[in-house]
Amino acid sequence: MIALRDAFAPGSFPGFIGDYFSETGRLSHSRDFEYRAEQQQMAEAVARGLESSDPLVVEAGTGVGKSLAYLIPAAFFALRNKRKAIITTHTINLQEQLAAKDIPLVKKLLGEDDELKAVLLKGRQNYLCPTRLEGAMETSGDLFSTSEVEEMRALWEWASVTEDGTLSDLDFHPSPKVWAQVCSEAHACTAKRCGPTGRCFYQELRKQAADANLLVMNHTLFFTLLGQNAIPGDDADVGAAASEDEEPGFLYPGDFVVFDEAHTLENIAARQLGLRVAQSSVRFDAQRLYNPRTRKGLFAMARSAEGIKAVAGLLDAMEMFFAEVEGRCTFRGPAREYRVHDIGLVEDTISGALLEVEKVAKSASEDARSEAAAAELNEMARRMRSARAGVQAFLDQGLDEHVYWVERTGGGDRGVPSIVLHAAPVDVSEVLERILFREGRECILTSATLGVGDANLNYFRQRVGAMRARALQIGSPFDYESQMKLYIAKEMPMPNDKLYAEALHRWIAYFLEKSDGRAFVLFTSYRQMADAADALGGFLEENNWTLLQQGKGKPRHRLIAEFREDTHSVLFGTDSFWTGVDVPGEALSNVIVTRLPFAVPDHPLTAARLEQIDENGGNPFMEYSVPEAVLKLRQGIGRLIRSSRDEGIAVILDNRVLTKRYGQAFVKALPVRPEIVEGQGLDYSGMGPLDEIDPPARR
Repeated sequence: MIALRDAFAPGSFPGFIGDYFSETGRLSHSRDFEYRAEQQQMAEAVARGLESSDPLVVEAGTGVGKSLAYLIPAAFFALRNKRKAIITTHTINLQEQLAAKDIPLVKKLLGEDDELKAVLLKGRQNYLCPTRLEGAMETSGDLFSTSEVEEMRALWEWASVTEDGTLSDLDFHPSPKVWAQVCSEAHACTAKRCGPTGRCFYQELRKQAADANLLVMNHTLFFTLLGQNAIPGDDADVGAAASEDEEPGFLYPGDFVVFDEAHTLENIAARQLGLRVAQSSVRFDAQRLYNPRTRKGLFAMARSAEGIKAVAGLLDAMEMFFAEVEGRCTFRGPAREYRVHDIGLVEDTISGALLEVEKVAKSASEDARSEAAAAELNEMARRMRSARAGVQAFLDQGLDEHVYWVERTGGGDRGVPSIVLHAAPVDVSEVLERILFREGRECILTSATLGVGDANLNYFRQRVGAMRARALQIGSPFDYESQMKLYIAKEMPMPNDKLYAEALHRWIAYFLEKSDGRAFVLFTSYRQMADAADALGGFLEENNWTLLQQGKGKPRHRLIAEFREDTHSVLFGTDSFWTGVDVPGEALSNVIVTRLPFAVPDHPLTAARLEQIDENGGNPFMEYSVPEAVLKLRQGIGRLIRSSRDEGIAVILDNRVLTKRYGQAFVKALPVRPEIVEGQGLDYSGMGPLDEIDPPARR
């Protein structure tokens, strides 16, 4: 075991960590460790950033082993200085990898099993509150229908055997209404009320979090907690910097943060720092108070005739208000968003009804039969107040430098069709600079893809306000030249050409034959993907390749699992499959990019960002659209080589990388020099069956 007091002297932390990761250092004696110069370089840079309180932005290519490169310095730094490390990620997969694999390995490597304490923190609504469950069971006759009561009984039985009390441990999906009444929420599941019992899953987790050296969470939860302005462990819940008399921090006094998968930070911050009011959420909260169909709810429990009448008025006002909003919006084609430029899109016909329900709920809480019932009613009053403030802020456009839009969802929240009011800051860089990169705070940002061709990572740093952060770009230890071939189809019509679709399908077929299936085919639109699936379905079937298609009823994780198991399958996917998917081995031997992944400029937030650049005298296409597409292309191509043993081909079926001046930005960012594939003057309009395609000549 390492004695931390003797591990390193002040000022020598980077050197200590560099030696620790060296070919002959302490880690080299472990069979779980494989020396990588790139990992050593990153670990030393992380240690330097932590010791000097200088923020660091580091791009670490696939295979560097960046998790250990930041976890081990973070663990040493936290333990030695009695500080808390906050590790945040974007995907659930990486969170689970850190908690189940990487952190236990760090404990083993450091020999600090008794001292290094780590906790995986999820949003509190993922946890069952036994106290709320007991209260809901006692009043189930007033709150729930017969089928919902059966769910409650199933939850009651599960509560006695579950180890962590989270939704992910349940073997069935409870209805949103039932779970909302029994999960941990700040108004009812408090340290004072639930903490002393020792039975509350969330309160016990908070105790563990308070003592932990490492906390793992996702970016969304981090910004949620940060905005709630309360230190974890308080009844007000989590999040916020320390007071002026305390050591600076983010969520706890003196903590520090590492953002993995940092390439998603800008968009997540914009969403979390913005505004969202969903029709389905207002309806859901109103019906928690009273559901006219089932005649159940909190107002029924409180015997509040005034409340029941107020909810009926709100439900009518809500439907009329959101119908009026929808009627004033023009959703063109498949677009689900409509940007709102002017103040007062519609008349505010809902705030009065929201206020009335809020007042009645508040009044009913004062006459409630129990403290728990009063807390529930007070919380619903708060939600009505929050919705009212959101509606008014949206209609008045009262948030400076924000873009406003209306979204029409097909499924909406909780599976209910919904109209959603949105507002988001156009530029989050100033806010993030103030929050994350203030002097005296340690902040590390890392990802495999941050750069767009510049070693200083200027594009990413500007977008997230990290210009005072040190930039470091570390390449992959993989031998891409020997592990992969990258092809670009030269004989490819432009996307607006009438022959484009047929040419695309034939090129896909040709390259699938080269890899015997075993491919991701990445699209930029659902329509293009569906058309390709229809055109190529028979061809895939003839070759005994299973077609796995996004949007056909199976969730993303199930599609990936089936793809791994069936080594001759072909997966057609859109946006979510370009990043965050890890399929090492022969199952994925080919990645086909059908089109350069330019962001659709008609999304309100994207359009507003482009306009802002234009208004500032810049070139929106070159300064935003191209860099974003380069990053996305790098992520897509990066799905192919995930280990030192992987081999395969990657294909770009968009010759704009060859014919357009901006194409060099894409070529420069590719991991290997591409080979140009010609079609020997093929006339796509006159081709026969797919299996008769002439092999393109390779140059």
